[in-house]
Amino acid sequence: MLFPQLADMVLEQVTEESRVVRVRARTRSVAASCPACGVLTRRVHAYHMRRLADVPVGSRTVVVDLRIRRLVCEARGCMQQTFREQVPQVAARYARRTVGLAALIVDLAVVLAGRAGTAVLSRLPVTVSRTTVLRLLMSVPAPAGPVPAVLSVDDFALRRGNRYATLLIDAVTHRRIDVLPDRKSSTLITWLREHPGVQVVCRDGSAAYAEAIRQGAPDAVQVSDRWHLWHGLAAAVEKSVVAHSRCWHTAGPRRTGALAERTRRKHAQVHTLLDQGLGLVDPYREHLPRRLAEEPFRHRFPVR
Repeated sequence: MLFPQLADMVLEQVTEESRVVRVRARTRSVAASCPACGVLTRRVHAYHMRRLADVPVGSRTVVVDLRIRRLVCEARGCMQQTFREQVPQVAARYARRTVGLAALIVDLAVVLAGRAGTAVLSRLPVTVSRTTVLRLLMSVPAPAGPVPAVLSVDDFALRRGNRYATLLIDAVTHRRIDVLPDRKSSTLITWLREHPGVQVVCRDGSAAYAEAIRQGAPDAVQVSDRWHLWHGLAAAVEKSVVAHSRCWHTAGPRRTGALAERTRRKHAQVHTLLDQGLGLVDPYREHLPRRLAEEPFRHRFPVR
C-alpha cells in the first residue's frame, strides 16, 4: 500500500532515521535477458546498490536502497560478458529518483516551472534544485497534437544574422505546433510529409518556403498572411513614390503666403550652409561647453 512501485521487489527492511524512511529492497532471483543477445541468464557475477529518492510518505523523505545484480551472459561469442539488470518499473537507467517521484516533479514543473516548483516540493518534502526541475521538464517530450488544417510558417532569429529557426503555428487557434531547428526547405519538406493533412499554408514571401510547401504538401493552398501582405504593399507603394518623386514637385498648385515663404527661405539657408561644409551643430558650437565644442560631431548629415 505504501510502496506500490516496489511490488515486484523483495522488501527486506523499513527503518526511520531522523525523519527519513529508508527502505532496503532487492530484486527477485529470476532470469534476466542480456541486452546484447537476449539470452536469459541467472548466473550472478556481483551485486550493486542503487540509492533512489522516492515519493514522500507521511511528510517524511523516502530513500530506497535497492540491491541489483550483475549477471553473466552465458551465450558463447556475446560481446556483453556481464551486464547490470535494469528495473524500468522502479527507476530509469542512471536515474537517482524513482519513476513516481520524477513524474511528480514534472507535473509540478509544467504548472509552476523552476523556483516555484522547488518551493512547493520543499513542503512535501522533496529537495531538488530549480535546474533539476527544469531539466526533468525539458526531458519529457511534448505531446503530439492534431495536425492543423491551416498552418502558419515563419522564421525567427535565434541569433540575428547567424542562426535562424522555423516556427509552425496553428493559424486558427494561434497555438505553437512545432519549432524546426533551421529555415531550410528540406527540413520543412520532411515535417510536412510526416504530418499530412495540412490544407492551407500561410507564409511570407520566402521562395524556399514556397518550394518546400509545393513538395511537402502539394495539395495545400498557399496564402500570404496579413502582416506580410501589408508590408509588401507598403514596399511597393514606396518604390512607386520614389520612382515618381520628380513628378511631385510640379504637381498641384504652389502654396503661397507668409508661412510658405518663410519655410522656403529657411530651406534655402540650410542648404547653403550644407554646401559650405557646415554641419548641424557648427553654427551653435560657440554656445556649447568646451569639451563638446572641441570634439568632432559624430552624427553630421553628409554634405550634398
